[in-house]
Amino acid sequence: MEHRKPYFFVGIGGSGMMPLAMILAGQGARVAGSDRSLDQARLPAKFDFLARSGIALFPQDGSGIGSSEQIVVASAAIEETVPDARRAAELGNARMTRAELNARLFNAAPLSIGVAGTSGKSTVTGMIGWILHALGRDPTVMNGAVMKNFATPDAPFASALVGAGRVYVSEVDESDGSIALYRPGVAVLNNVSLDHLPMDKLIELFGAFIARAGKAVINLDNGEGALLAATMPRERLRTFAIGAPADLTAINLREQRYGIAFELAREGAASIPVTLQVPGRHNVSNALAAIGAAAAAGIAVEEAAQAIQGFQGLKRRFELVGEAGGIAVIDDFGHNPDKIAATLDTLHAFDGRLLLLFQPHGYGPLKVMRAELVAMFAEKLGGEDVLVLPDPVYQGGTTSREVTSADIVADVAATGRNALHIPDRAAAAAHLVANARAGDRIVVMGARDDTLSHLAAEMLAQLAD
Repeated sequence: MEHRKPYFFVGIGGSGMMPLAMILAGQGARVAGSDRSLDQARLPAKFDFLARSGIALFPQDGSGIGSSEQIVVASAAIEETVPDARRAAELGNARMTRAELNARLFNAAPLSIGVAGTSGKSTVTGMIGWILHALGRDPTVMNGAVMKNFATPDAPFASALVGAGRVYVSEVDESDGSIALYRPGVAVLNNVSLDHLPMDKLIELFGAFIARAGKAVINLDNGEGALLAATMPRERLRTFAIGAPADLTAINLREQRYGIAFELAREGAASIPVTLQVPGRHNVSNALAAIGAAAAAGIAVEEAAQAIQGFQGLKRRFELVGEAGGIAVIDDFGHNPDKIAATLDTLHAFDGRLLLLFQPHGYGPLKVMRAELVAMFAEKLGGEDVLVLPDPVYQGGTTSREVTSADIVADVAATGRNALHIPDRAAAAAHLVANARAGDRIVVMGARDDTLSHLAAEMLAQLAD
């Protein structure tokens, strides 16, 4: 795409905004932005990186919007009372949401691969991006998480990859309904489960997404996904599953502490041994989705299966921060029942007590997911495991606080599990550090708050003292 006008990103540090800004800058666009985290001096390394990349940064006080020619891109968290939004209204600037801009780039690409689903989007997007990159396709990748394969000391926030090839790979978000904007050449549907929206709405959105696709890659292990697969013409469909009939089937899984191995089976062909550098059955499913997408894009399954073994994972996706005194600290993005359950299952494959600090990513999601979260913790927590919830992340704006962390803890504790509400996050972390013993795994979980990674590093440092 040509970019004749400059862009101004309000909330440029957001996990969905930053990679999009990086892609535009990499394509030669003039990009500037503001962020309240910048004003609060939070995460300075992130904004230093953006500045080194040629992106002009401004306070979120309206001063960065000086011309009606600028296209103002605002994240979903930005309210109209924010000075930048008021200034854009005064000047009459053209406005776009992050999703509208990303969809425009995505739909303009000769080959677009969209990754949808309640869980695993970022990992599958990273896996596809790595496969295409490793095999010389030079893709552009829009991700919501830092891809370790592309991160360097000079570019530590590699949540985007700017390529000169034909392919644009992006995760697509259902939570705000913006998935309806995307017209994928290849659509991946990893799973359908409760998160931000009611199930009937999710099925409607995901069903329309795969119906628009040239080809769809769908997980048959997921009940709703299997039902949606049945609506697709066979010639436009590729399926995957673990230990069940599908176009791509994983068999003979062998768990490893920080990885997993399996064999990739296909009808009429020899099985292919695959060893992943990321652990858990859920990552086997993610790998099948990525290999299926690569195959739908014209890459031989054998080549894709070989390439994916070089995938190093994403930051904050079951990331081992380090070990001290026989205690491991893991940083994880888990924030909905399926994601958290997958992490707990992976950890429980090996001995050791789990000490979990789960910071909810908002009061709204707690209200939507209350029953499912409680049922998941009741089922997945071990008898000696400890769950601590601080108050949800809150970064400004108006919100309803009908369901709180205290409510979730009370419900979980009523099932007989060890759960505590410690409102202050630092105090919650200190409690776990003080009670950890050799053999434990401390897991910091949550979304929409990059400072959780700093918290995990601080906890490791405290353990090492």
